Amino acid sequence: MNTVVWIVQGLLAAAFLAAGAMKLVQSKEQLLASGNMDWTEDFAEAQIKGIGGLEVLTAVGLVLPAVLDVAPVLVAVAAVGVAVLMLGAGATHLRRGETQMLPVNVVLAALAVFVAIERFGPEAF
Repeated sequence: MNTVVWIVQGLLAAAFLAAGAMKLVQSKEQLLASGNMDWTEDFAEAQIKGIGGLEVLTAVGLVLPAVLDVAPVLVAVAAVGVAVLMLGAGATHLRRGETQMLPVNVVLAALAVFVAIERFGPEAF
């Protein structure tokens, strides 16, 4: 089971690293022009960069503490953070009527909850 949890952690980390880096590197206008980031209309550039920074930190937190064996409980804490982040993202998409994005938020949140449960419980480091 530990291998499965590591795979899920890696997938979540890769997804959040890519998404966060994109938000940090591209301007609000570029994100809007991409066509799948319409939600950025409701946020200031600094807020978007903040969300991107949180996503990058989340990616790091899902892997690095366990790899370095330094406070590995932070992996579970990061997974809880992912779930909370996805609740906020889901609420934003729901408010904007972007229901096509909700399944992505639900799946990411469910994977994060799985990692949190496993790392706080039976598959703790």
